[in-house]
Amino acid sequence: MAANPRLNVKSMQRISPARGDQFQVTLGRRVRELRNRRGMTRKMMAREADVSERHLAQLEVGEGNISILLLRRVAAALHVPVGELLVAETGQAASRAKIQTILARVPEDRWEEVASRLEREFGRDERNRRQRIALIGLRGAGKSTLGPLLAEELGVPYVELDREIEIDTGMPLAEIFSLYGQGEYRTLERRTLERVLRDHERAVISVGGGVVSEKETYDLLLDRCYTIWISARPEEHMARVIAQGDLRAMAGNKEAMEDLRRILASRE
Repeated sequence: MAANPRLNVKSMQRISPARGDQFQVTLGRRVRELRNRRGMTRKMMAREADVSERHLAQLEVGEGNISILLLRRVAAALHVPVGELLVAETGQAASRAKIQTILARVPEDRWEEVASRLEREFGRDERNRRQRIALIGLRGAGKSTLGPLLAEELGVPYVELDREIEIDTGMPLAEIFSLYGQGEYRTLERRTLERVLRDHERAVISVGGGVVSEKETYDLLLDRCYTIWISARPEEHMARVIAQGDLRAMAGNKEAMEDLRRILASRE
């Protein structure tokens, strides 16, 4: 097939000086902004990039030419990919650059924490997560009242995790705590939660406030459910538990209210 002379000539036309100048100005502005974000003087960056300070000054004001090899050194000194220098500071590029700048300041011993937070916030399937709503709170917070109402409104099942633990074990919670202690209860809680999540793609799930102290179980809940902390004043918690006929919280404990306040503060 014969080549198209017009196409060849057009494709080989030189970029006009005006467009080339604008590219240099944009590149220089980008380098200057990134350098300022890192708190580097021009002299410091020139030394780290092994580029003359004069050459760097020309680059930042959009004058003179710079080879790709020198540009790579500049990018390395700024701790960004070369491509980051070639993108205008607008839209997503600006946000991406800001994120990279923040991450560059994170100490090595906190990388796992940062990764966990990002995974929790952005690594989940948000649409599926919002199909399940988990109400978390201490006894007396109002989960048993609000949960069924919300489930009816949404047309989904209402699931009490403690009740499901009793069904799975064939034992009341009081007996589980008496025979096996809190450690075993937490193991059963995690196992039952996994089963409930498998069984219900959509549901309102009531979960005890103690789950927030169990990192793996709590992370699973946050990852698979839209979670809501149901809170009330300590006096309301205590009054509701007593109204349910449970006087154990007050029995032989004159500092029960202060204990409750401390627990609420730590759980929140």
